[in-house]
Amino acid sequence: MTPRTESASAAGAAPGSVPAVVSARRELLQSVVDVARAIFGAAASSVFLLDEEADELVFQAVSGEGEEFLVGRRFPAGRGIAGWVATSGEPMVVDDLTADPSFDRSLAESTEYVPNALMAAPLISDGGVLGVLEVLDPSPCARTNLRELDLLAMFARQAAAALRVVAYAADGAGPGDGAGPRMGPRQRADALRLLGSLEQLLREPC
Repeated sequence: MTPRTESASAAGAAPGSVPAVVSARRELLQSVVDVARAIFGAAASSVFLLDEEADELVFQAVSGEGEEFLVGRRFPAGRGIAGWVATSGEPMVVDDLTADPSFDRSLAESTEYVPNALMAAPLISDGGVLGVLEVLDPSPCARTNLRELDLLAMFARQAAAALRVVAYAADGAGPGDGAGPRMGPRQRADALRLLGSLEQLLREPC
């Protein structure tokens, strides 16, 4: 059964807390892609969040190739491998993208970086797909190891859980209460602790 999809804007945020959620989410997701890129020895890493109303995936954080200009760019949710992962709710690794029919080369060319291989995993929380974590041109060790794909999938689930922490923390910050645009120290620690536990596990050598 395909998991229910939902937009990032519906991830539990109260209307008055949207600015705080957006800023905290951006901070958190940048940590996610920076860690994923380092752990898997990749040329780049990206997080796309699903905008269900527009039926689009949106670049929300990028580390490495394209980080200067890709954030905010959108593309149809059904396109490419990221679209397949978002729709199916299943992780995917492709060692040779030239031989994979799911790969949308024209979409890759529009980002000004065409990878040779990639790994992707859905961000799933409470049964819904929030988006996709993608790692481009990971180290050869990671590409051929299904355990590495499982670890990426676990990392993506932890990232989705951390997104929920951010959204729920913002629920308590109504308009006019003086809440700043960044999450508080305790909420940040809760979110990053989830990622830290996976980062430690992922650092095991191939």
